[in-house]
Amino acid sequence: MDIREKIYVSLCAIFSVLVTTGNLIYQKFVYLPLLSFHTFELSVGAIIYPFTFMVADIIAEFYGAEKAKFCVRLSVIMNIMVAFIVIIATHLDATAWSKVSNPEFAHIFGSFNVAFISSIIASYAAQSLDVILYMRIKKLSRGKFLLLRSNLSTAISLLIDTTLVISLLAIFDVLPKEQALILIVNSYMYKLFFTLCSNPLFYFLAKGAKFIGINPVRFS
Repeated sequence: MDIREKIYVSLCAIFSVLVTTGNLIYQKFVYLPLLSFHTFELSVGAIIYPFTFMVADIIAEFYGAEKAKFCVRLSVIMNIMVAFIVIIATHLDATAWSKVSNPEFAHIFGSFNVAFISSIIASYAAQSLDVILYMRIKKLSRGKFLLLRSNLSTAISLLIDTTLVISLLAIFDVLPKEQALILIVNSYMYKLFFTLCSNPLFYFLAKGAKFIGINPVRFS
């Protein structure tokens, strides 16, 4: 494997780990006082989730839409595997000396099936849309405005993802319906805030890829 292939495999692995981890920890909601005038209320899974769009955009930029979409599909397969493992583990009886009892394990992962299905539907739809938008904006801009096309495609895709996943969780009573709107607003505001703050990192990664000889794919 050359350096280009190694980096692609590494990016796919990072992407899949981020998506899978986000789905596993999604059901815990926290206060995140990042701004002096506002405290975000959001899932801990949402804290790391914006990284996935950055990774997807890097893959689309340097490897093309098809390889980026393959990475998204790979993350779906990995999530399904994790879901089956969690389901099996939930139905196995804990020993008398286990530090985690059956009720405790069921309490943590009891709604995992619904949360998993909701999250994976939203994630697949949003990530696929992000890749399509990114490449179309790249074509329209003739390969210019790197940060603009990343921010614009991510902003639209994140709105769809956030609205879809929280709405589904509220419909299936995983989340209280009265909290759905505020969670959508808080989660999206944080993700958008994170995306803008991570622009220097995205730019650095793109320049770093070019520096080691990995050129962007053609936009036409």
